[in-house]
Amino acid sequence: MTTIEFSQTIGKMTKTLRPFAMRLTKDAEDANDLLQETAMKAFLNRDKFSDGTNLKAWLYTIMKNTFITNYQRMVRRNTFIDTTDNLHYINSSDALTENLAFSTFAMRDINHAIERLDENYKRPFLMHFNGYKYHEIADQLSIPIGTVKNRIHIARKELKDSLKPYGVGRG
Repeated sequence: MTTIEFSQTIGKMTKTLRPFAMRLTKDAEDANDLLQETAMKAFLNRDKFSDGTNLKAWLYTIMKNTFITNYQRMVRRNTFIDTTDNLHYINSSDALTENLAFSTFAMRDINHAIERLDENYKRPFLMHFNGYKYHEIADQLSIPIGTVKNRIHIARKELKDSLKPYGVGRG
């Protein structure tokens, strides 16, 4: 099939692909974008299409894979899509206020839990928390590296138990 024939055949098949694009995206503009992207990918990869095989099935596969890739990309970006008719959520952001009381209580409780740790566990834990490597902590405190690891482990365990009301340590 020549390039011109291939392009014309893809153009004719867009009418049958449009309902599938609508089912995937549930939005006319997004469906048109998906349709256009599918046609572009098919045209750019026309050398991978084997004559005599089902072009329609090949285009459906490209469309489905493109939709999945775009969806995964959107999820990774954690994009918020406002689907309300009047864009209520987007337009109401200036009315939001943040209550810092919970984070203030949490930080106070975390600091209190750390202060209650035995000094043998607190110092290696805080050093590790501040970015020191195990061997650096061992050198500075003049204790074996295995002891450093053990003390940090015990400190984490005690903190987890102290901070259970905040959901720390749950599955």
